Amino acid sequence: MALSALLGKKLSMTQVWDDSGNVVPVTVLQIGPCQVVQVKTADGKDGYDAVQLGYDPIPARKGGAGDPRANKPTRGHFARHGAEAHRTIKEVRLASGETAPEAGSVLKVGDVFEGVSVVDVVGTSKGRGFAGCIKRHNFTTGPKTHGSKNYREPGSTGAGTSPGHVTKGKRMPGHMGAVRKTVRNLQVVKIEAEHNLLYVKGAVPGPRGGTILVRKARSPRN
Repeated sequence: MALSALLGKKLSMTQVWDDSGNVVPVTVLQIGPCQVVQVKTADGKDGYDAVQLGYDPIPARKGGAGDPRANKPTRGHFARHGAEAHRTIKEVRLASGETAPEAGSVLKVGDVFEGVSVVDVVGTSKGRGFAGCIKRHNFTTGPKTHGSKNYREPGSTGAGTSPGHVTKGKRMPGHMGAVRKTVRNLQVVKIEAEHNLLYVKGAVPGPRGGTILVRKARSPRN
């Protein structure tokens, strides 16, 4: 059994027509090519089975050939394993029955997702900055009439005497977005292996151009 996940980026949303003539909203994902940077084994010093994937190669310095525009520790890590320097590195654990590809090999979308009907997509949601309770937690607003002054304010945040402080985990204004999100069981609509494209039905977290991880669905719906 081959590797179950690859790195890529979100391109855009569009719509396609299925065989029955129905319009299907899809997100276009560019998956790979990903190079296997390092292979970790349970028998080695790492103590577990995993594969380190590299995505989005770092271009060479100005003037053509030469070292990539990366710092020395980064170049040393890739050179030690005979791989090309990449901007994004992600480690993928191997499940039981999966075989690790060779270090330095390049994996494409057709190598992993050919014949797969359902996938999970992991990405980072869009950052919204500081947001109030109305936007962040979908609280209702206060009254607009009779001189109300708490139209968009959170209201009471806790008891005064006991416990005398705000309860931990209270939903309040704060930073919104820019967190890891996983969308499960997205249907694979189409694969264009020659262009490294994967079409999935529905929305995917993150902005256009955001880096994502696509894996075979861990708990596919029946």
